[in-house]
Amino acid sequence: MTEQLPSSSPSPDPRSEHPQVDAPPQDQEAPGTTAETTPQPDHGEQTYEGHGRLRGKAALITGGDSGIGRAVGIAFAREGADVAFTFQPMEKDDADATVREIEAAGRTAVAIEGDLRDEDFSASLPQQVREKLGRLDVIVLNAAYQQARDGVDTVSTEEFDRVLRTNLYSQFWILRSALPHLESGASIIITSSIQSVQPSAGLFDYAMTKAAQVALVKALAPQLGQQGIRINAVAPGPVWTPLIPSTGWPEHVPEFGQDTPLGRAAQPAELAPAYVLLASDEGSYISGAVVPVTGGKPF
Repeated sequence: MTEQLPSSSPSPDPRSEHPQVDAPPQDQEAPGTTAETTPQPDHGEQTYEGHGRLRGKAALITGGDSGIGRAVGIAFAREGADVAFTFQPMEKDDADATVREIEAAGRTAVAIEGDLRDEDFSASLPQQVREKLGRLDVIVLNAAYQQARDGVDTVSTEEFDRVLRTNLYSQFWILRSALPHLESGASIIITSSIQSVQPSAGLFDYAMTKAAQVALVKALAPQLGQQGIRINAVAPGPVWTPLIPSTGWPEHVPEFGQDTPLGRAAQPAELAPAYVLLASDEGSYISGAVVPVTGGKPF
Protein backbone atom coordinates (compact mmCIF):
# COMPACT_ATOMS: atom_id res chain seq x y z
CA MET A 1 0.00 0.00 0.00
CA THR A 2 1.42 3.37 -1.00
CA GLU A 3 1.94 5.75 1.89
CA GLN A 4 -0.03 8.96 1.53
CA LEU A 5 2.19 11.96 2.09
CA PRO A 6 0.64 15.07 3.61
CA SER A 7 -0.38 17.60 1.02
CA SER A 8 1.60 20.83 0.90
CA SER A 9 0.39 24.28 0.12
CA PRO A 10 1.56 25.79 -3.16
CA SER A 11 4.73 27.88 -3.06
CA PRO A 12 4.06 31.62 -2.95
CA ASP A 13 4.57 33.70 -6.06
CA PRO A 14 7.94 35.53 -5.63
CA ARG A 15 6.53 38.52 -7.49
CA SER A 16 3.95 39.11 -4.78
CA GLU A 17 5.10 37.14 -1.72
CA HIS A 18 6.44 40.40 -0.34
CA PRO A 19 4.65 43.67 -1.05
CA GLN A 20 5.71 46.09 -3.74
CA VAL A 21 7.62 48.86 -2.00
CA ASP A 22 5.37 51.55 -3.56
CA ALA A 23 7.37 54.29 -1.82
CA PRO A 24 6.70 58.01 -2.18
CA PRO A 25 9.56 60.35 -3.10
CA GLN A 26 11.63 60.82 0.04
CA ASP A 27 15.04 61.95 1.16
CA GLN A 28 17.02 61.44 4.35
CA GLU A 29 20.40 62.48 5.64
CA ALA A 30 22.85 59.57 5.47
CA PRO A 31 22.98 56.98 6.91
CA GLY A 32 19.17 57.08 7.23
CA THR A 33 16.88 55.59 9.85
CA THR A 34 14.10 53.03 9.79
CA ALA A 35 11.59 55.38 11.44
CA GLU A 36 11.91 57.87 8.59
CA THR A 37 11.69 55.24 5.84
CA THR A 38 8.27 54.90 4.20
CA PRO A 39 7.09 52.18 4.02
CA GLN A 40 8.95 50.45 6.83
CA PRO A 41 11.26 47.64 5.67
CA ASP A 42 10.53 44.05 6.67
CA HIS A 43 13.47 42.57 8.60
CA GLY A 44 11.71 39.29 9.31
CA GLU A 45 10.45 40.34 12.73
CA GLN A 46 7.16 38.48 12.24
CA THR A 47 8.24 35.78 9.81
CA TYR A 48 11.76 34.40 10.29
CA GLU A 49 11.77 30.98 11.96
CA GLY A 50 15.04 29.59 13.28
CA HIS A 51 16.10 25.94 13.28
CA GLY A 52 19.24 25.96 15.44
CA ARG A 53 21.66 26.23 12.51
CA LEU A 54 23.97 28.62 14.41
CA ARG A 55 23.52 27.27 17.92
CA GLY A 56 26.46 28.15 20.16
CA LYS A 57 28.09 30.56 17.71
CA ALA A 58 28.92 34.25 18.18
CA ALA A 59 28.73 36.76 15.34
CA LEU A 60 29.89 40.30 14.60
CA ILE A 61 27.83 42.32 12.10
CA THR A 62 28.90 45.78 10.98
CA GLY A 63 25.96 48.09 10.37
CA GLY A 64 23.60 45.74 12.18
CA ASP A 65 21.15 48.38 13.36
CA SER A 66 18.90 48.48 10.28
CA GLY A 67 18.35 47.11 6.81
CA ILE A 68 20.16 43.93 5.78
CA GLY A 69 22.29 44.04 8.93
CA ARG A 70 19.24 43.97 11.21
CA ALA A 71 17.60 41.19 9.21
CA VAL A 72 20.78 39.11 9.48
CA GLY A 73 21.05 39.82 13.21
CA ILE A 74 17.46 38.69 13.80
CA ALA A 75 17.98 35.54 11.73
CA PHE A 76 21.27 34.69 13.42
CA ALA A 77 19.75 35.10 16.89
CA ARG A 78 16.75 32.93 16.01
CA GLU A 79 19.19 30.34 14.70
CA GLY A 80 20.90 30.28 18.11
CA ALA A 81 23.80 32.76 17.81
CA ASP A 82 24.77 35.59 20.11
CA VAL A 83 25.18 38.78 18.09
CA ALA A 84 27.37 41.87 18.38
CA PHE A 85 26.86 44.67 15.89
CA THR A 86 28.09 48.18 15.18
CA PHE A 87 26.09 51.36 14.73
CA GLN A 88 26.64 55.10 14.53
CA PRO A 89 25.35 57.56 17.18
CA MET A 90 22.50 58.84 14.96
CA GLU A 91 21.31 55.22 14.58
CA LYS A 92 20.75 54.65 18.31
CA ASP A 93 16.98 54.11 18.05
CA ASP A 94 17.48 51.53 15.31
CA ALA A 95 20.22 49.84 17.34
CA ASP A 96 17.93 49.61 20.37
CA ALA A 97 15.24 47.96 18.24
CA THR A 98 17.73 45.40 16.95
CA VAL A 99 18.87 44.63 20.50
CA ARG A 100 15.26 43.98 21.52
CA GLU A 101 14.75 41.54 18.66
CA ILE A 102 17.95 39.61 19.44
CA GLU A 103 17.15 39.42 23.14
CA ALA A 104 13.57 38.36 22.41
CA ALA A 105 15.09 35.33 20.68
CA GLY A 106 16.83 34.46 23.95
CA ARG A 107 20.31 35.44 22.78
CA THR A 108 22.87 37.98 23.94
CA ALA A 109 23.02 41.26 22.03
CA VAL A 110 25.99 43.64 22.12
CA ALA A 111 25.54 47.00 20.38
CA ILE A 112 28.87 48.77 19.76
CA GLU A 113 28.71 52.46 18.92
CA GLY A 114 31.41 53.96 16.76
CA ASP A 115 32.64 55.10 13.35
CA LEU A 116 34.11 52.37 11.15
CA ARG A 117 36.18 54.99 9.34
CA ASP A 118 38.33 55.18 12.47
CA GLU A 119 41.11 52.58 12.27
CA ASP A 120 41.43 52.11 16.02
CA PHE A 121 37.69 51.51 16.41
CA SER A 122 37.46 49.03 13.53
CA ALA A 123 40.57 47.16 14.59
CA SER A 124 39.27 46.85 18.16
CA LEU A 125 36.03 45.08 17.22
CA PRO A 126 37.16 41.42 17.11
CA GLN A 127 38.77 41.69 20.54
CA GLN A 128 35.68 43.44 21.93
CA VAL A 129 33.45 40.63 20.68
CA ARG A 130 35.70 37.96 22.17
CA GLU A 131 35.64 39.75 25.52
CA LYS A 132 31.86 40.27 25.55
CA LEU A 133 30.63 37.06 23.93
CA GLY A 134 33.48 34.70 24.76
CA ARG A 135 34.17 33.69 21.16
CA LEU A 136 33.99 34.86 17.55
CA ASP A 137 32.77 32.47 14.85
CA VAL A 138 31.13 34.62 12.17
CA ILE A 139 31.99 38.07 10.83
CA VAL A 140 29.54 39.87 8.54
CA LEU A 141 31.12 42.96 6.96
CA ASN A 142 27.94 44.70 5.93
CA ALA A 143 28.12 48.44 6.67
CA ALA A 144 28.28 50.66 3.59
CA TYR A 145 27.89 54.22 2.41
CA GLN A 146 26.69 55.45 -0.98
CA GLN A 147 25.62 58.75 -2.48
CA ALA A 148 24.25 59.65 -5.89
CA ARG A 149 26.89 61.37 -8.04
CA ASP A 150 26.46 63.83 -10.91
CA GLY A 151 29.92 63.01 -12.30
CA VAL A 152 33.50 62.20 -11.34
CA ASP A 153 34.37 65.88 -11.47
CA THR A 154 31.77 66.73 -8.80
CA VAL A 155 33.10 64.45 -6.04
CA SER A 156 35.46 65.89 -3.45
CA THR A 157 38.39 63.92 -2.11
CA GLU A 158 36.77 64.06 1.33
CA GLU A 159 33.58 62.46 0.04
CA PHE A 160 35.46 59.86 -2.01
CA ASP A 161 37.51 59.04 1.08
CA ARG A 162 34.32 58.55 3.11
CA VAL A 163 33.12 55.88 0.69
CA LEU A 164 36.43 54.01 0.61
CA ARG A 165 37.07 54.17 4.35
CA THR A 166 33.55 52.92 5.15
CA ASN A 167 33.30 50.23 2.49
CA LEU A 168 36.90 49.03 2.15
CA TYR A 169 39.36 50.29 4.73
CA SER A 170 37.19 49.26 7.65
CA GLN A 171 36.90 45.74 6.26
CA PHE A 172 40.67 45.46 5.89
CA TRP A 173 41.23 46.71 9.45
CA ILE A 174 38.66 44.31 10.91
CA LEU A 175 39.91 41.29 8.98
CA ARG A 176 43.53 41.99 9.81
CA SER A 177 42.83 42.14 13.53
CA ALA A 178 40.30 39.29 13.49
CA LEU A 179 42.52 36.49 12.20
CA PRO A 180 44.20 35.75 15.57
CA HIS A 181 40.71 35.38 17.09
CA LEU A 182 39.27 33.03 14.45
CA GLU A 183 39.51 29.26 14.64
CA SER A 184 38.93 26.65 11.97
CA GLY A 185 35.26 26.55 11.07
CA ALA A 186 34.88 30.32 11.20
CA SER A 187 33.01 32.14 8.44
CA ILE A 188 33.50 35.61 6.98
CA ILE A 189 30.72 37.13 4.86
CA ILE A 190 30.98 40.40 2.95
CA THR A 191 27.96 42.30 1.65
CA SER A 192 28.91 43.22 -1.90
CA SER A 193 26.35 44.30 -4.53
CA ILE A 194 25.13 43.81 -8.06
CA GLN A 195 26.91 47.14 -8.56
CA SER A 196 30.15 45.16 -8.56
CA VAL A 197 29.31 43.81 -12.04
CA GLN A 198 26.62 46.25 -13.25
CA PRO A 199 27.99 49.61 -12.06
CA SER A 200 25.89 52.73 -12.33
CA ALA A 201 27.60 55.96 -13.35
CA GLY A 202 25.80 57.76 -10.54
CA LEU A 203 27.29 55.35 -7.99
CA PHE A 204 30.73 54.91 -9.53
CA ASP A 205 32.70 55.17 -6.27
CA TYR A 206 30.35 52.83 -4.40
CA ALA A 207 30.52 50.37 -7.33
CA MET A 208 34.33 50.50 -7.21
CA THR A 209 34.31 49.36 -3.60
CA LYS A 210 31.80 46.59 -4.29
CA ALA A 211 33.94 45.20 -7.11
CA ALA A 212 36.98 45.37 -4.83
CA GLN A 213 35.11 43.35 -2.19
CA VAL A 214 34.51 40.57 -4.72
CA ALA A 215 38.22 40.59 -5.55
CA LEU A 216 39.03 40.44 -1.84
CA VAL A 217 36.85 37.35 -1.34
CA LYS A 218 38.38 35.54 -4.29
CA ALA A 219 41.92 36.50 -3.28
CA LEU A 220 41.63 35.50 0.37
CA ALA A 221 39.67 32.24 -0.04
CA PRO A 222 42.78 30.16 -0.92
CA GLN A 223 44.81 31.62 1.96
CA LEU A 224 42.12 31.37 4.62
CA GLY A 225 41.05 27.94 3.42
CA GLN A 226 44.38 26.57 4.61
CA GLN A 227 43.32 27.64 8.11
CA GLY A 228 39.84 26.15 7.79
CA ILE A 229 38.23 29.59 7.52
CA ARG A 230 35.65 30.29 4.81
CA ILE A 231 35.08 33.68 3.17
CA ASN A 232 32.21 34.52 0.83
CA ALA A 233 30.12 37.45 -0.35
CA VAL A 234 26.43 38.08 -0.82
CA ALA A 235 25.64 40.39 -3.73
CA PRO A 236 22.20 41.96 -3.27
CA GLY A 237 20.23 43.62 -6.01
CA PRO A 238 17.82 46.41 -5.04
CA VAL A 239 16.83 46.05 -1.37
CA TRP A 240 14.51 48.45 0.46
CA THR A 241 16.53 49.84 3.37
CA PRO A 242 17.20 53.33 4.83
CA LEU A 243 20.29 53.45 2.59
CA ILE A 244 18.03 54.05 -0.42
CA PRO A 245 16.17 57.24 0.67
CA SER A 246 19.46 58.55 2.10
CA THR A 247 21.31 58.16 -1.23
CA GLY A 248 20.18 61.53 -2.58
CA TRP A 249 17.87 60.50 -5.42
CA PRO A 250 14.33 61.13 -4.05
CA GLU A 251 12.81 61.18 -7.54
CA HIS A 252 13.97 57.58 -8.17
CA VAL A 253 12.66 56.10 -4.91
CA PRO A 254 9.08 55.35 -6.16
CA GLU A 255 10.41 53.15 -9.01
CA PHE A 256 13.18 51.51 -7.01
CA GLY A 257 13.55 47.82 -7.86
CA GLN A 258 10.81 47.70 -10.48
CA ASP A 259 13.35 46.99 -13.24
CA THR A 260 14.05 43.48 -11.88
CA PRO A 261 12.50 40.39 -13.52
CA LEU A 262 10.46 39.90 -10.34
CA GLY A 263 9.23 43.48 -10.68
CA ARG A 264 9.99 44.72 -7.18
CA ALA A 265 12.72 45.51 -4.67
CA ALA A 266 13.63 42.92 -2.06
CA GLN A 267 12.86 43.25 1.61
CA PRO A 268 15.85 42.80 3.98
CA ALA A 269 14.22 39.63 5.34
CA GLU A 270 14.69 38.00 1.93
CA LEU A 271 18.48 38.38 2.16
CA ALA A 272 18.93 36.82 5.59
CA PRO A 273 18.70 33.13 4.53
CA ALA A 274 21.74 33.51 2.26
CA TYR A 275 23.82 34.76 5.19
CA VAL A 276 22.55 31.97 7.43
CA LEU A 277 23.63 29.37 4.88
CA LEU A 278 27.10 30.86 4.52
CA ALA A 279 27.51 31.20 8.29
CA SER A 280 26.28 27.72 9.13
CA ASP A 281 27.91 24.29 8.98
CA GLU A 282 25.50 23.50 6.13
CA GLY A 283 27.67 25.81 4.00
CA SER A 284 30.88 24.01 4.97
CA TYR A 285 32.06 23.57 1.36
CA ILE A 286 31.21 27.08 0.17
CA SER A 287 34.17 29.44 0.09
CA GLY A 288 35.35 32.05 -2.39
CA ALA A 289 31.79 32.34 -3.68
CA VAL A 290 29.64 35.36 -4.49
CA VAL A 291 25.96 34.60 -3.92
CA PRO A 292 23.70 36.91 -5.97
CA VAL A 293 20.30 37.75 -4.48
CA THR A 294 19.08 40.04 -7.23
CA GLY A 295 15.48 39.28 -8.09
CA GLY A 296 16.57 37.81 -11.39
CA LYS A 297 18.97 40.54 -12.51
CA PRO A 298 21.92 38.80 -14.21
CA PHE A 299 25.11 38.70 -12.20
